[in-house]
Amino acid sequence: MARVAIFGGHGKVALHLERLLADAGHDTTALIRNPDHADDVRAAGATPVVADVEHLDADALAKLLAGHDAIVWSAGAGGGNPDRTYAVDRDAAIASMDAARKAAVQRYVMVSYFGAGPDHGVAPDNPFYAYAEAKAAADAHLRGTHLDWTILGPSGLTMDPPAGRIEVGASSGSTVSRADVAAVAAAVLDRRHTVGRTIEFNTGDIPIEEALDAIG
Repeated sequence: MARVAIFGGHGKVALHLERLLADAGHDTTALIRNPDHADDVRAAGATPVVADVEHLDADALAKLLAGHDAIVWSAGAGGGNPDRTYAVDRDAAIASMDAARKAAVQRYVMVSYFGAGPDHGVAPDNPFYAYAEAKAAADAHLRGTHLDWTILGPSGLTMDPPAGRIEVGASSGSTVSRADVAAVAAAVLDRRHTVGRTIEFNTGDIPIEEALDAIG
């Protein structure tokens, strides 16, 4: 059994992930900003911890992460406000990585998006620009740490039922269900060969665990 901390614990991907981890016998802490979401998190099998990551520094976050074995970052500002997007998707994410080091939590899984990076191609006047820039910076920071990191790059997220099958390494993004993103996150936690890898994926034809095991 592992202790896993999930940032953005009330997100749609996170709630799926919490159920999967609970079913697998893991002990999950869901970090949430709104205390009204605590019951939903408990129903998913996780322990809620109210923490506004936008306003906590690395030292404060490290105290919350102490004793955990792994971290999944699935938080986000939700767009709309560029300043808050940078504060959460970039600055708070980076603080969580620094906190992981301080708390001696080595395993870190980042939920990013297909095509994230400095060459994301999003125009500055596009409402998505701040998010693209923030994720590029956070992912780059994570790659420069000594954490055992894996970055997940799912394509366009849907609310479809889980297919249980993905395509890894496609040249362009398509779509994938949030439930399948959660299943990929759960699966990579126990797969050491995914450390130091960025895994972009769509819905596909290969069972998730088989697709991940085939990554060289």
